[in-house]
Parts: sequence; structure tokens; C-alpha cells
Amino acid sequence: MRIVVKTLPVNEILEDIAETLDTELQDRSGELTVEIPEYLGEGYIRGVSFDSGMGFLTYNCKFYEDVEFHFSLNTVHPLKFIFCSEGNVGHCFQKSDQIHTIDTYQNIVVSSNGYEGHILYFKKDVATHVSSLEIIRSVFAHRSNYDFKDLDPTLKELFKDAVSKKQFFYQGNYSIRAADLMDDINTKEYTGFLRNLFLEGKAFEMLVIQIGQYEDDENGENLPKILRKSDIEKVDYVAKRIQGDLSTNLTVESLAKEAGTNVNKLQEGFKYVYNLTVNKYMQHVKLEAAKEMLKLSEKNISEIVTSIGLNNRSYFSKIFKEKYGVSPKYFLRTKKNLQNEEVEEEQN
Repeated sequence: MRIVVKTLPVNEILEDIAETLDTELQDRSGELTVEIPEYLGEGYIRGVSFDSGMGFLTYNCKFYEDVEFHFSLNTVHPLKFIFCSEGNVGHCFQKSDQIHTIDTYQNIVVSSNGYEGHILYFKKDVATHVSSLEIIRSVFAHRSNYDFKDLDPTLKELFKDAVSKKQFFYQGNYSIRAADLMDDINTKEYTGFLRNLFLEGKAFEMLVIQIGQYEDDENGENLPKILRKSDIEKVDYVAKRIQGDLSTNLTVESLAKEAGTNVNKLQEGFKYVYNLTVNKYMQHVKLEAAKEMLKLSEKNISEIVTSIGLNNRSYFSKIFKEKYGVSPKYFLRTKKNLQNEEVEEEQN
């Protein structure tokens, strides 16, 4: 199936897709969603436009036939940062026959030449999750961008190319930092105005990660000698394993064995992805969980210490204060004081 999109920016793109698929366009405070019709597949396409000239499109779907999205509007097309966190997707420029495949955990940065458009290819029966940051440079240029100081010269030129004089294509190495961020964006933590602010913040965070990924790849010094998709998938598996079993003191050796790799390779992967050792990442996840429990649950400190797999309350207090600057007891006392103040206000 061929879906032709002849509009910009993101909100109008989604209107065009909804009309083509003859389906309803859902609007949640500016965040637009097109549910994939049952005859064509499952999932959704969702997006939002911001006044900064940036838009965010996410395709989280599985089609029952090959689908091509042709972005063919006769105008300057946005600078695109496209990232795939599940499945794979193909990209080519409108007047080119060369299709580049973006695999899971890979990204591309693309800018067409002149009025040339883009084509995205989705394969039949492949569950795919792809995000696209769409930057309309003529609008984005009105922000206080500080002349893109300290930005890589190639990217600096790319951001300043408001009329798309040059075609640009870059394909990055594997990363799961952006995949984690895409998971964050899918949360239903906020609604309305706050949801819109949340999404704009995450869009800028995604842009920072994508630019950082490009600069890291160009630098090359921090990359493992051999970076394979399978190695990154093992890091992702272990990270989720740690997040899902906070009460157990997992060892690096057992995690490496479970993931089907060796300790050195696993440590190397965590250093690249999170800039942390496995144990430091584990400590970070446990402390973040403890902080949330202190804020939101009725558990006392001893119960929280047990729930994150620690035996020593003094050690927990020490590492908590090192990370957050206050003791767990102070954190808990502050929460109770706030709760008491709220009760008093209600009574008055």
C-alpha cells in the first residue's frame, strides 16, 4: 500500500494520513493519534508539533501488507532524526532507488536536497516502533540557538541550511538510550497542558541524544572495537532484568551468563550505553526505585531497604545521601511535613 503525504508540519501530516486511511484523527491537547484500521494492521501513528519548529512523529504498528509512506510535498522538507527501537524500517530519498534499512537501536539523520521528499518503507507483519524528529529549520532558526556554538561543524551547517541546499544522510551505530526515552514518551503520566510540556521536553531530550550519538560515532574513541546489535540487545536485556528484580542481589557473572555473553563484554556495553559499570547501574536503579517509594508509598525505610535487596540500612543511607544530597530520613520527614500542611489547609 502506498500512502502519499502532501502536507507539513507534523499535525497536518497526521491529518493527511487519517484522511487517506479513512479513519478518525484523535486529538489530545495537540497530540494527534491515528489508529491503524483493522484491515491494514494494528497499532497507531502519533505526533505533535511545537512552536519551536520541531515536531515528533512515532509509528508504533504492525501492518498486514507492505506499506510505503511518500512524503512528497513540493517544498523544503524538514531535517529528520529518525530512530528505530523495534523492528526495522527502510528510508530513501524520493528521487533515489537506494533504500537504507534502519535496524533496531539504529538512527539516521537525513536532509533532502531542494524540494526532494522522503519515503519510509514498512515491511508486512513486522512489529515496528520508529520515531522521527522533524525540524523545520526556517522556524527553528528563530529560537535563541546561540549560533549553534560547540556543535559539530557538519551538524551546524545542516541546522543552518534552512532552504535545504545540500542532501545529507548519516546512519548511526546501535544505541538503546533513545529507545529508553521512547518508552518514557509512551507513559500516560500527564494529560492536557502538562502532557504537551512533557512531550516538548522529551523531544528536545531526544534531539540531544541523537546529536550526542552522531558526535560519539564521528569521534569513535568511546566505541567498543566491535559493536554488534546483539551486544546492545544483551545490555538491554540485562538492564530490564535488573529493573524487574530489585529485591535480588544479582551478580555481574550471573547476569552475563543469563544474557549469553561474558563479563568483560557486558561491562563494555554498559559503559558505552550508560557510562556506568553494571554494579553502578544496578545501584542507580535501586536508589531511583527507593526514592519513588519514599515519595509515593507508605513503606518505612527498613521496608524499602529490604524491597531493593539491601541488608544494611546504614549503607543504604550513605549511598542515598551521596546520590541525592539528603538522607532518606530527611526525605521522608519532608514528605510527611508536606502531607500535614495539606491536611491543615483542607481543615481550614
